[in-house]
Amino acid sequence: MNAAALEPGAASALPRRVAAADVVALVKPRILLMTLVTAAGGMGLAPGSLVLTPLLVLLAGTALIVGAANTLNMYLEREVDCLMVRTKDRPLPAGRLEPRVALAFGVAQAFVAVPLLTFGLGAAGPITGLCAVIAFVSYVMVYTPMKQRSHVATWIGAVPGAMPALMGWTAATGSVDPGGLVVFGVLFIWQIPHFHAITLYRLRDYQRAGLATLPGARGDAATRVEIVMYALVQLVVSLLLYPLGVCGEGYLVVAAVAGFAYAGYAASGLFHGDARWARRLFLMSILYLPLVFAAMVVDGRL
Repeated sequence: MNAAALEPGAASALPRRVAAADVVALVKPRILLMTLVTAAGGMGLAPGSLVLTPLLVLLAGTALIVGAANTLNMYLEREVDCLMVRTKDRPLPAGRLEPRVALAFGVAQAFVAVPLLTFGLGAAGPITGLCAVIAFVSYVMVYTPMKQRSHVATWIGAVPGAMPALMGWTAATGSVDPGGLVVFGVLFIWQIPHFHAITLYRLRDYQRAGLATLPGARGDAATRVEIVMYALVQLVVSLLLYPLGVCGEGYLVVAAVAGFAYAGYAASGLFHGDARWARRLFLMSILYLPLVFAAMVVDGRL
C-alpha cells in the first residue's frame, strides 16, 4: 500500500487538488495567457514610456475580465460542450465541477475586473474599463448564444479576441486613435480565416453540437473564398502600421513576408482545398500571429 494513502486527510486532499485544477481550467489558461501577451504588447506599442504600475494593473484586470468571460462561456455552453470531442472533457460537461461554482467564480471575477481597470489606471481608466465591458458583454451575452443561430457570431467573437491589445493601447494613451485601432484590426481580422479553417476540418463536430458555421450555412467553396479574401485583408491591415509610424522597416519586412506566405497558402486551396489543407492553414495561422505580433512589439519599441 502507498504510504501517502495512510496519512490522515490524504484521501480528502486529492479531490481538493482536482477541484482546484478544474476551477483554473474554467478561465482557459492558454487563451488567457495569449490575451495577457497582447494586452502587454498593445501597451508597449503605444506612444510614451512603459510604466510598471499601470502595466501590472492592466494585466491583473485583463486576466480577471478574460477569465470571467471564459468561465461564464463554459457555464452557458456546458450542455453543448458534452456533444463535441474537443470539449466534452471540460470540468462542467464531465461532471467534475458543479455549474453554480462556475457561475459564482465568473461573476466574482467580472465584479473585481471592471472597477480595477476603470479606477486603477488614472485618467486612462474609464476608456480601458469601457473596452473591457464591451469585450465581456459581446463575448458572454452576444457571441455565446449567437453561435447556435448564425455563423455571423464569428465576427462578434473576434471583438473580445482582439480587445486586450486595444485595452493595452488605451491604458497607455487614454484614447482610441488610428494606431490602436490598426493594432486591434490585425488581431480582429486574423481570427476570421483562423476560425473558418477550424470549422472546415471539424465541421461534423460543430454540426453535432448544433453550432452554426460558414461551411455549414454556405458550403466549403464559399468558406475557402472568404478565407482567401480575409487573409489578403489581414496582409493589408498589418502593413498599415508602417505608414502610421507605429512600427518601422524591420516590422514591415516581417509582416510583408509572413502575410504573403499566409495569403499564398490560403489561395492554394481556393478551388480544391480539403480538410488537410484547412488543418495546415490553421496551424500556419498559429505560427503567423505570434511572429508578426512579436515583430510589431520589438520594432515598435526600438
